[in-house]
Amino acid sequence: MRKSLMVTGVAAVAALALAGCSAASDPSASGSTDTAWPESITISLVPSVEGEDLAEALDPLTTYLSENLGIEVNGVVATDYAATVEALGTDQAQVIITDAGSLYNAMNRYDAELILRDVRFGATSYASVAFTNNPDKYCAEAPIMSTYAASGIELSYCNGIEGDGENATGQGPAALDALEKIDEGTKVALQAATSPAGYQYPVVAMREAGIDTDAGIVQIPVEGNNNAVLAVYNGDAEVGFAYWDARTTVAEEATDIADKVVAFAYTDMIPNGGVAVSSALPADLVSQLTELMDGYADSSEEAKTVMFDLVGLSDWTDQTAPEEITRYGEILAQFQN
Repeated sequence: MRKSLMVTGVAAVAALALAGCSAASDPSASGSTDTAWPESITISLVPSVEGEDLAEALDPLTTYLSENLGIEVNGVVATDYAATVEALGTDQAQVIITDAGSLYNAMNRYDAELILRDVRFGATSYASVAFTNNPDKYCAEAPIMSTYAASGIELSYCNGIEGDGENATGQGPAALDALEKIDEGTKVALQAATSPAGYQYPVVAMREAGIDTDAGIVQIPVEGNNNAVLAVYNGDAEVGFAYWDARTTVAEEATDIADKVVAFAYTDMIPNGGVAVSSALPADLVSQLTELMDGYADSSEEAKTVMFDLVGLSDWTDQTAPEEITRYGEILAQFQN
């Protein structure tokens, strides 16, 4: 079931056409007469779909919520994730579906309540992986093989971050002391500075290991997780970082990837995004909204398709692990001016 799922990325403000809510009594039998429900609420999100498909993609979710809550639920598109935060802060939206950094900002700036976390492939968070083509230097023992269950591919790991012959779990932090072996002048493949798995979490982990990430290493800029892996595979960098486990993205073109690129450490877990609501919403409305959205993916086959097409998710879960969002905010702050 979704609630037992394992706890596993800013900027103009969107011009939102819909106004904030007006107060009205709850037309449904909520059992609460203390606080009036609004006549309507608005959800702000950055969808995966674009253009003419947008209304079609949003309608099943908002219709489902409207029918079950007994109030009008509208959906509007934000220009980017930061705009969802400002929409909530200005009461142009009362619910936001957004990334982890924006959840953190909404919680800290506007006292938003985190109610759900995004689930992708069974997880609500993921680690950045340190890869190397020099296991003799970075591995305390010979690499072992574990299976990446999502694709059934066997890949190599060391330093005890996975079990020999078992399904890999990708749970961090693990073996971060091995980063201390990155010595001066080492070539390290890093992605754009806005990438949590390709830059931010790795840089913080290296700094905490005592490495001067500005002058002590040679940064090899790459675009995308697949190219971070290929930089290590091709020998352009001795170490690279990407999400767990990005080696699967190049397995067809680099069939010997497990031999040449070894995972030797995991960073702290990087949280998926999720759903936050305005602190002004009545508690009983928030409770029902949370339950309905948590159950949406299981409500119909259409809902499963909508979830994936709309926001690229397989589910939501109310296991929010807010400490992961807090840690993300702490790391994000180090890369903001």
